[in-house]
Amino acid sequence: MGKTIAEKIIGEHCAKEVKAGEFVVANVDVTAVQDGTGPLTIQEIQKINLEQAKNPERTILFIDHAAPSPRKELSNAHKILRDFAKKTGAILSEVGEGVCHQRLVEDYVNPGEILVGADSHTCTSGALGAFATGMGSTDVGIAIALGKTWLKVPETYKIVVNGKFQQGVYAKDLILHLIGLIGADGATYKALEFTGATIKNMPMADRFTLSNMAVEAGGKAGLIASDEITREYLISRGRGDKFRVIDSDPDAVFERIIEIDASQIEPTVSCPHTVDNTKPARELSDIKVDQVFIGTCTNGRIEDLRIAAEILKGKKVHPDVRLLVVPASKEIFIKASREGILETLMEAGAAINTPGCGPCVGVHAGILGDDEVCLATQNRNFQGRMGNPKGNIYLSSPATAAFSAITGKISDPRAVLIIQ
Repeated sequence: MGKTIAEKIIGEHCAKEVKAGEFVVANVDVTAVQDGTGPLTIQEIQKINLEQAKNPERTILFIDHAAPSPRKELSNAHKILRDFAKKTGAILSEVGEGVCHQRLVEDYVNPGEILVGADSHTCTSGALGAFATGMGSTDVGIAIALGKTWLKVPETYKIVVNGKFQQGVYAKDLILHLIGLIGADGATYKALEFTGATIKNMPMADRFTLSNMAVEAGGKAGLIASDEITREYLISRGRGDKFRVIDSDPDAVFERIIEIDASQIEPTVSCPHTVDNTKPARELSDIKVDQVFIGTCTNGRIEDLRIAAEILKGKKVHPDVRLLVVPASKEIFIKASREGILETLMEAGAAINTPGCGPCVGVHAGILGDDEVCLATQNRNFQGRMGNPKGNIYLSSPATAAFSAITGKISDPRAVLIIQ
């Protein structure tokens, strides 16, 4: 019987054949924590006298959620990570280096590997053909210390996407459409395997967006087969020698197959307070926005900033709107600066913040006021997500966000893009 991507990768790391539903202990290639979850991870393994890193060169501690620190309590939490890195030789990604999930795909994860991270959006790296998944702080602590973890081999949903996007429609609209279709718990503990002509023609940036949000449908992982696009990306990152083909077998068994026609998807928005509460942007033109946020591990890549700059060039942000832009990593920040993107955005009225998670987690750098509306390119709009349970968060693509920043209300970007 053929194997899915998940079954293949996990089986290799157990040195035996595995199938969906089986509980296994698997070796781990990469482990990661961030400053929200990492201090607890370290404290837990300290309690059981396992303060060590089995593979320190592939154990990465990210300071990105509250970077720079806005409070002394968080500064002390950062010290825990810095001290652990010094003691064990683990890698420390400091303030300003960027969001953990973007940094992981930039420099650390390769096809066929297993990555476990103490953050739910660890699944982003699945776009590289790796089994990447989020776990609790204690589980990741054990993986750091011992180099292995236990898990259930997930069943797989095959998401087949064919057709060409309309102008003004992007990968973010596709994944929001899918989550709206199957529900926020529609794929609980399943691996979502994205395939079809649309996916095979997607650049890596768009693939990362899809894998990143698999967890918003409850997914354990968001997987995409490695191919020539993956190879070229790894070559550009200096890891061309790490490329290998990872794909499901033709006779692999999938629990469910979902087919989507990309040409039928519209610019899509998730409305408060759940990601699966989706509507076409054109139906929300009466929703005024107070803040627009472009960035995060979902849509803070250079390609996303280019789209926003294209729409905002020569225009001004609506006087009632605050536009916040946070590049996902230092490398992206530098590239956007060299290309003149940051200048374009700032001339339009944007405020540019330090690479990191910023407003997304509601710790600092953009907390909402009571009853304010934010249209964000992030991956979650739960009540209180941006620091105020009385705020209202809508999710969209960078194009929808940028155009809405100009109009002052949620707006379908096809209007401006078709005109241009």
